[in-house]
Amino acid sequence: MIFDHDFDDYRQRRVLVMGLGSFGGGIGAVKFLVSRGALVTVTDLRPVEKLTDSLAELKETPPDRLVLGHHDKSDFRSADLVVVNPAVKRDCPFLNEAISAGVPTTSEMNLFWKWNRAKVIAVTGSNGKSTTTAMIHSIIEKFLQRQPGRRAWLGGNIGSSLLPLVDQIQPDDLVVLELSSFQLADINRLQASPQVAVVTNFAPNHLDWHVDLDDYRQAKQAILRWQTEQDTAVLNADDADVSQWPVRGRRLEFGLGSTGQNGVFFENRQAVVRLNGGEVRWPLLDWLKLPGRHNVANALAAIAATVSVGADAESVQQGIENYQPLPHRLQFIAEVAGRRFYNDSLATTPESAEVALSAFDAPIVLLAGGYDKHVDLSQMAASIAHHAKAVSLMGQTAVTLREMIEANQSNNCEVSLPQTSFVAAFEWAVEHSAPGDVILLSPGCASYDWFRNFADRGAQFTELVRQYAASQP
Repeated sequence: MIFDHDFDDYRQRRVLVMGLGSFGGGIGAVKFLVSRGALVTVTDLRPVEKLTDSLAELKETPPDRLVLGHHDKSDFRSADLVVVNPAVKRDCPFLNEAISAGVPTTSEMNLFWKWNRAKVIAVTGSNGKSTTTAMIHSIIEKFLQRQPGRRAWLGGNIGSSLLPLVDQIQPDDLVVLELSSFQLADINRLQASPQVAVVTNFAPNHLDWHVDLDDYRQAKQAILRWQTEQDTAVLNADDADVSQWPVRGRRLEFGLGSTGQNGVFFENRQAVVRLNGGEVRWPLLDWLKLPGRHNVANALAAIAATVSVGADAESVQQGIENYQPLPHRLQFIAEVAGRRFYNDSLATTPESAEVALSAFDAPIVLLAGGYDKHVDLSQMAASIAHHAKAVSLMGQTAVTLREMIEANQSNNCEVSLPQTSFVAAFEWAVEHSAPGDVILLSPGCASYDWFRNFADRGAQFTELVRQYAASQP
């Protein structure tokens, strides 16, 4: 098998970009390769009408060919390089056409890794990685503002490709990346890891893509695997799995319930920073405006990562105070008729939904369910039974969740029948709510069965809230 490529000149190279995508990875690869003189063909199983927004972003750097609505095996055999969307499964027959023909394969993130000259702080984990990544970037921005000529960059799985900008990134800059298990499985082929690696937690996920749980764990551990003694690993001391992962370089921990000696911990509303035998305490809850203990943990991880590269108390405080919550992550939308609406569409794992349910004291009417990734939903069902006043169930997992919730002995939750549409699910949630309630979209499942992606799901929820508000007298 031939993986990745050893050439640096893309001029007149026939490059096939497989999977244009909607979050910037394929778009970034096309922009980069066209600018380098490659002859780019984009191939995607979705038809042109499903890719309108993505194609519009390529107006200034159009590919040479578009093959949409299908793949052609001859394109894979005749290419000089295939750039693969990281979500493509390893046993994809079209990808195997390229491999059997001796065509090297790579990914958008691997291309970035090949050409990036700056140090990288990277974040992975089953839950919380987007918030942690964005919070790290917020702190690093404040830190580097006082160092003329240096800049902080944000990219990766959080939704934007840095590849078209890679030539602008200077060696003294800092790059902050969110990395998925798919991206890490590819980066592992380069035997590369970031200078600072953060692991928020580990729980079963993407078992529809990975062979089994250990394969998923092995992919995640690639963020640490190729580090050197000069690098830093930031691990969740409260996570029984992650806390045992092997580390090559300096080890820092973070935790809500830990009293470790090297890292950042939480006590009496304060972040307790212990480094090199010293200790300082910062009033974290005075700075942090996000609800939920899980966001305290995310902040502790962000502090540990940033102090490891020299961030001071002022930078940390300003970064956390100025941090803007991510769209689709416990995002407050509006208060209408006494009901507070929150969009947590980025909660695509059961654990994410569980922490969202624990973030509120008010009664919760939940919208949950979606695409079946073949992960255990029993703990999520128990959390719904315990925390939610009512739940409107959606998608492929609706029947399973309904059975699990109703079988739970602590169930005080009113459970809907499986909904037939998102509009019906929303309307049921509103009908079963009262003034003072929280109406929470936190599906705990992926969005692929009813929506283009989690952002589409969150946007539709926001629009339904707007329509509901407009209907009120």
